[in-house]
Amino acid sequence: MLKWIRSFSLELSGVVLLAAVLLFLLSPNPTEEQGLPFEVPSSILSLNTIFLSILIEAIPFVLIGVLIAGMIQIFVTEDHIRRWMPTNKYLAVLMSCVLGALFPACECGIVPIVRRLIAKGVPLYAGIGFLLTGPIINPIVILSTYMAFGNDAQMAGWRMFLGFAVALVIAAIIALVYKGNQMKHGQVLAMVSNSSQKLPLGQRFVQMLHHSIDEFFDMGKYLIMGAFLAAFVQTYVSSAAILQLGSSVVTSTLVMMGLAFLLSLCSEADAFIAASFRNMFAPTALLGFLVYGPMLDLKNTFMLIGVFKARFVFVLMSLITVTVFCAVLATQFWL
Repeated sequence: MLKWIRSFSLELSGVVLLAAVLLFLLSPNPTEEQGLPFEVPSSILSLNTIFLSILIEAIPFVLIGVLIAGMIQIFVTEDHIRRWMPTNKYLAVLMSCVLGALFPACECGIVPIVRRLIAKGVPLYAGIGFLLTGPIINPIVILSTYMAFGNDAQMAGWRMFLGFAVALVIAAIIALVYKGNQMKHGQVLAMVSNSSQKLPLGQRFVQMLHHSIDEFFDMGKYLIMGAFLAAFVQTYVSSAAILQLGSSVVTSTLVMMGLAFLLSLCSEADAFIAASFRNMFAPTALLGFLVYGPMLDLKNTFMLIGVFKARFVFVLMSLITVTVFCAVLATQFWL
């Protein structure tokens, strides 16, 4: 208990210190109000504003994710998972993709859930299927895409279809190639005792909150690093210069996928950004932005690196990039 309190205090003090620095930098006129001998550059203020906006957008979903992860840790046992999960690999892949499609979560909030599910015994391939479909095919994302493109169901339908197909392909490849869970400290995470199932409901609820808090601070540092890098790119890298690279369908698709990765937008709102490029890029490139971003961006890349082995994350990133790119290019004959 004392160890947990000490760890919690250190993590909390770090968050408070970060918040104090950000509050200092975001004050309206630090030179005049605080009598500083220097002036904070406007680009720094812009960087911090974007950084905070990304964090404020992502943190509610991360909180939901870690609470669900805490519930899984305390209330779901390995026996439950063995009974629910199909023994056939490909049926398990299909089931995980369907569940992900029905589960409203963003790319940040779903990482701690998948981490806890895999630690509890869910196969890696099923966890990846859930990880890839959850942020892109949930009802909120489909509705926002439909509205962003002028109540046109075509783009929302293609986004849903391609997202599901890509997730199925990648999860099936993972099922063929990998046998272990590929997690860092996976054995430590899996060695949580099931004795909590015998505790009174109140104590189990307190344990759930403890696990959720640990999960939040563990995932939070990777979220902060990813959000800062995304804010840095948005502040100092000219989007106009990047967009000029897209002179053909192939290059424009790569450019939009790159923007989706760097901007690290929430999947519930990224369709409105994609719709703003309608006059500049073909629907194929826009679809690349819409499918690739929720599956892989700077924020969740750092979170994935914090959970899985670096080599596996690199392979997963390569699989997502190649599969999305090929699938999106194939749609140019129909769009």
